[in-house]
Amino acid sequence: MGFLDTVIKESGNEFASKVSDGVAAGDTSSFVDTGSYIFNAVVSGSLFGGIPSNKVTALAGESSTGKTFFALSVVRNFLDSNPNGGVIYFESESALSKDMIEERGIDSSRMVIFPVATIEEFRTQAVRIVDKYMKEPKEERQPLMFVLDSLGMLSTSKEMEDITNDKQVRDMTKSQLIKGAFRVLTLKLGQAGIPMLVTNHTYDVIGSYVPTKEMGGGTGLKYAASTIIYLGKKKEKDGTELVGNIIKCEAKKSRFTREGSKVETRLFFDERGLDKYYGLLELGEKYNVFKRVGNRIKIGESNIYPKTILADPEKYFTEEVMAQLEEAAQQEFSYGS
Repeated sequence: MGFLDTVIKESGNEFASKVSDGVAAGDTSSFVDTGSYIFNAVVSGSLFGGIPSNKVTALAGESSTGKTFFALSVVRNFLDSNPNGGVIYFESESALSKDMIEERGIDSSRMVIFPVATIEEFRTQAVRIVDKYMKEPKEERQPLMFVLDSLGMLSTSKEMEDITNDKQVRDMTKSQLIKGAFRVLTLKLGQAGIPMLVTNHTYDVIGSYVPTKEMGGGTGLKYAASTIIYLGKKKEKDGTELVGNIIKCEAKKSRFTREGSKVETRLFFDERGLDKYYGLLELGEKYNVFKRVGNRIKIGESNIYPKTILADPEKYFTEEVMAQLEEAAQQEFSYGS
């Protein structure tokens, strides 16, 4: 036994290991499919990837950009992919109902809502759940996912106390509490193999030379998240009926893909959630998988309207086409490509 093996054995740290044997809390061996091929690519570099299964991913945007619906679509895909899995949903906006969840095709019996009002409450409950999860025998642990919706709406115990006592004092401890909460949670989630999705608000930076948006809550989530995606939107109509949003996604921070990457995906308000194939035509055009002829797409000998392709995607996005698009996605989004 070499010196390094002795150090590991005597450390008492069950997660200590040689890098050659794998990094327990750092290596990402699997991803959670988000339900959108193009969004999978922008967060993981692969159409068949998704959000990392042991790290924090943040979705940030202005009010009504569809952050909650986006998160619920990911939740549904996680539960569909893991028949024995469960979701712990920390909710601070009082925006969810049983009907809203079930209408989106989510198995409500495997989703637990934890209403939380303060950062301290969220931190304590999240840590307790992870610790309890880790005490179960490894072979008996079922897949688990955390969602916090939203960080921006969480208060602090001091702020609640000040309001009760009618004190008009701004709480300057909030950003430090957020930083402390994620300092504790990030490593624990990595060790437990629990993915966490956090929604947060953005605001316009006043005095910036160019229009700039910033995420609220200080630097705690910025440091903790492996991926931060900023969301924008434009409305999607079917005739005169509003059926969803086109979500503009920008990778502001990523440990898996190129920062600054931008894509668009489509989010339906009904049980369809994220459109699986939206955004692939644009990627295919850029890398010559498809060729545009006027306002149509040339596939084989036929020129077809994009709307027709997206209405019956499995007919056109064959296994061969998807393999070509996967190569294109790796070139477009992966580091070193």
